[in-house]
Amino acid sequence: MTTQPSRGLRRLLALLLLPALLATLLWSTLQQPAPPEAPQAPDAAPQIAGLEDLPALESLALLAGQSPPARRQLNLQHWNTSQGTPVYFMPASELPMLDVRLLFAAGSARDGDYPGLASMTNALISEGTARLDADALADAFESLGAEFSHSSHRDMGVISLRTLSDPAVQSAALALLREVLAGPAFTAEALERLRQQQLAGLRMRLQSPAAQASEAFWREFWGKHPYAQLPEGTAESLLALQPEQLQAFYREHYSAGNAVLALVGNLSRSEAEALAEQLAAALPAGPRLPATAAADSHGQGPRHVAFASQQAHILIGQPLIERTHPDYPALYVANQMLGGSGFGSRLMEAIREQRGLSYSVSSQLLPMQGGGLWMISLQTRADQAELALEVVEQTLQQFAEQGPDASELARSQRQILGEFPLSTASNAAIVGQLAAIGFHQLPLNHMQLFLEQIQQLQPEQVRDAFRRHLPADQRLHLVLGPAPEAEVEVKVEAGSEVQP
Repeated sequence: MTTQPSRGLRRLLALLLLPALLATLLWSTLQQPAPPEAPQAPDAAPQIAGLEDLPALESLALLAGQSPPARRQLNLQHWNTSQGTPVYFMPASELPMLDVRLLFAAGSARDGDYPGLASMTNALISEGTARLDADALADAFESLGAEFSHSSHRDMGVISLRTLSDPAVQSAALALLREVLAGPAFTAEALERLRQQQLAGLRMRLQSPAAQASEAFWREFWGKHPYAQLPEGTAESLLALQPEQLQAFYREHYSAGNAVLALVGNLSRSEAEALAEQLAAALPAGPRLPATAAADSHGQGPRHVAFASQQAHILIGQPLIERTHPDYPALYVANQMLGGSGFGSRLMEAIREQRGLSYSVSSQLLPMQGGGLWMISLQTRADQAELALEVVEQTLQQFAEQGPDASELARSQRQILGEFPLSTASNAAIVGQLAAIGFHQLPLNHMQLFLEQIQQLQPEQVRDAFRRHLPADQRLHLVLGPAPEAEVEVKVEAGSEVQP
């Protein structure tokens, strides 16, 4: 019988042979002939067959010129169904697709005494009908390759469908949509399942400084207005919700008269009219509800929310004029220059590039049905929060006093005009624009008018509009982080334990 060497002996032999093996490999490498020198590049690049037939590429310098990029021609149309539903339609035969979007004045501002009612109602829309349970409904849409979605916000509830325009597929997808619109099931089992998910989400929010800062800001800014409450609701209100409440909310708020319907796709006008009538007829009958009332007042001055963290979350906000106000385009441009355009904006330059106080700082306009707000947000080290606030205010004060120069305004105008084609590059993007136009009751040619107003602005108009409508004494400064001494703190109301 052959005797095998022990494991220890094999390991020793391998260690002894390794240096010899490496030396052999190194010697063989050194003995290989050197590669031939690369030939010198000729004066002209070699010709490639067929290359001369290709069109020349435009340089970035040409693309960055004064002329804005070409815009997609939008054939926008509008009418009302016999049930009173406003319809906004654009035929688009380039793709064999149909995009449908329904907007309802059914956001959390309508919750009343039950915060979370609107959000929970919308969440249950896809949880089944009288004929199909949630899984069967999802499988039915998936089998057609159709995308069905829904969401809830402070102002509105949204239902969307995207499907192929092939007659058989489109007909089946729209039949499913009509079944959903006619009445979600709102079963007790589905409500309980989603209730537990919402409660788990509320518990997670307690650990998130960003979520806590956002909640505190909206509460402090809006005061007693419905926008102040968290759309997801509270533990107490969620535990009290019953299926009958959701059904009643749906019948009242998801009605034909309270809806805006947007259609974009491979349809003729007559086909779109027939489709709109069918969808409106599937909805509960009901009138358009009054718009959310504007707030009487808004929070101002400094606020601090105590939170054990090394980072400070800073939110700055103040009331915003209506979207239909003549000065809104000027404020839109001012926001782009200050913090809405990312790198290159004034706040980003002052906060990040010059001082390294934050990785990012941004600003945004939030127009809403009950009055909007202008908001700035950033995060910084807790011991730098006061300095960051000072830099923000100095930047805003300088803009209010001097405004933009002509070259800065021209750059912002080119950027905004250059972004517009992206907002109309897809049917899904256009259907969203149309739905928003209808919900906010803007002119049908709002997008074209808005761009023309942007293009005609002068530097002094931007400066004066900012000075008039966004004065420093109307701002709310909220900082969430470790509490500095001798500062009044705001307690986080959402900090109470959430029971399952």
